[in-house]
Amino acid sequence: MLQTVINALKVKEIRAKIIFTLSILLLVRFGSYIPVPGVNPGILTEVFANNGILNIMDTFSGGSLSRFTIFALSITPYINASIIMQLLTAAFEKLKEIQKDDNNKIKQWTRYMTVVLALVQAVGITIFINSYGAFLGANAFTWIVSISTLTAGTMLLMWLGEQINEKGIGNGISLIIFLSIVAKIPSSVGTVLNTFIGTGSVFYKDFYFYMSILLPITLLLAVIGIVIVTQAERKVPIHYAKKVVGRKMYGGQSSFIPMKLNQAGVIPIIFASSILVLPGTVIAMFFNGTSFATFFQNWFGVNTPVYTLFYVLFIIAFTFFYSIIAFNVKDVADNLKKNGGFIPGIRPGKTTAEAFGKILNRITLFGALFLALVAVVPNILGGMIGGASLQFGGTSLLIAVGVALDTMKQMESQLLIRHYKGFMK
Repeated sequence: MLQTVINALKVKEIRAKIIFTLSILLLVRFGSYIPVPGVNPGILTEVFANNGILNIMDTFSGGSLSRFTIFALSITPYINASIIMQLLTAAFEKLKEIQKDDNNKIKQWTRYMTVVLALVQAVGITIFINSYGAFLGANAFTWIVSISTLTAGTMLLMWLGEQINEKGIGNGISLIIFLSIVAKIPSSVGTVLNTFIGTGSVFYKDFYFYMSILLPITLLLAVIGIVIVTQAERKVPIHYAKKVVGRKMYGGQSSFIPMKLNQAGVIPIIFASSILVLPGTVIAMFFNGTSFATFFQNWFGVNTPVYTLFYVLFIIAFTFFYSIIAFNVKDVADNLKKNGGFIPGIRPGKTTAEAFGKILNRITLFGALFLALVAVVPNILGGMIGGASLQFGGTSLLIAVGVALDTMKQMESQLLIRHYKGFMK
């Protein structure tokens, strides 16, 4: 990995893309420290203390929410808009046709939906913060400034992410989330250490000591497992029939089609987290202090059995959903048939598509269960050591490692393209 980075920096074009990407990410971090005007930081600290839902949102914003900066909403509204549009596209044939003909139109609709969702969340978080008296001299103008600033901040992050996609290296939206998660690691480490040091009883000291050893080992094994599963693939053998064109014979070759164990990458984790955080966020913002909010927090709050169960189910569901989109078995089978390719022992066409479908379902199930396991187990261990910071959980780990691997792959692809261009010249 280090050698790939060194080789990339030696190439002028790739070096320029890396510098551009780092500059955008630096700008994002700078913006995460610019506060919304008229907010009392002391009250914000009390508001965000021991609030699971808000802590998760704060993780995805890199601490911007707890500081109530211009990027407090982070990129979450755009993620939610993307989820909605992709589900609608999968459900309606008309949208599928529009996506095939002009994908830019779908992207534009996603941006419009992002504005609406960001506006709703900005109103909600402003009401929530105001209920604690966090605004200095709150009035209508203060509310307008807060809502406008938060909405504009989200749209700016979306635009910066798209700029990385066009002119930089890696997926811009994923890199912004990655940066936010990495930025929260020091405070998460501090929270865990304070939990260990602050324990008084001898029994609990021994328990916390063993847990403090078990947690890093679990995280290390999780990182190794994530890398292995992300890189793993099932190679399906393909043979091509021989055919004579003029005096020459073509085909008769053997190849394979790689089917990744985890076709969807970290998308299921990001989407599952966003979906589950949304109801709790809305209730916390608009029903703060009510009996309904207390009931929801006790039964459906972060790390409750119901929350964990739905988290696992959403991860599995989204993994299957995006694997089917990423690897369309019917299209692959049709392309093989057109080019004279076939799986040994299986007829081309529909039978081949069914064979690919069976393979995809088996490997996707394993990949989905692995993602769910890694996402949930560290959080359970964190709860056993006194509710250690959720930012240290498997969700953050999966996203961080997955995005890093994806970025490195893109960098290697750029180097490979550069190599072939140089060879042809």
